[in-house]
Amino acid sequence: MILETDRLYLREMNQADYGALCKILQDEETMYAYEGAFDDEEVQEWLDRQLSRYQRWGFGLWAVILKETGEMIGQCGLTMQPWKDEEVLEIGYLFRRRYWHKGYAIEAAKACKKYAFEVLQKDEVCSIIRDTNTASQNVAVRNGMVVVDHWVKHYRGVDMPHDRYAVTR
Repeated sequence: MILETDRLYLREMNQADYGALCKILQDEETMYAYEGAFDDEEVQEWLDRQLSRYQRWGFGLWAVILKETGEMIGQCGLTMQPWKDEEVLEIGYLFRRRYWHKGYAIEAAKACKKYAFEVLQKDEVCSIIRDTNTASQNVAVRNGMVVVDHWVKHYRGVDMPHDRYAVTR
């Protein structure tokens, strides 16, 4: 276990989480900000990328486990992300749709912010969010972040305007 909140555990993902990850990444509505659901190969690549991040940096997107049931309900964690000409530390989050609007994303995101500041001793952490993703924008604001920058990312052949929300220690 990496982090614990009142209702959640966050831990490194492993290959056994593939099925739970599919329930998130293969849901069209959940993945609207990514221009659609992932196929099986893309889910495996996503999982492999997290495993590589754990090895390289000691962090990545972590499995979010609901204490009450032991079920993986989402993923939330810290990743290094390209932003213009640099790499920035980002809090990212993606949850199964049936667990939206229950406060789990902000609970996990706040724990990740605390981890970034207290464990990693970082001075700033951000969330990079597509301009159409209101729910994620609301989580960032509730996590004390404000918009500090804009950039258009190119993904799956689509120009996607993004805002970088950030908070400093």
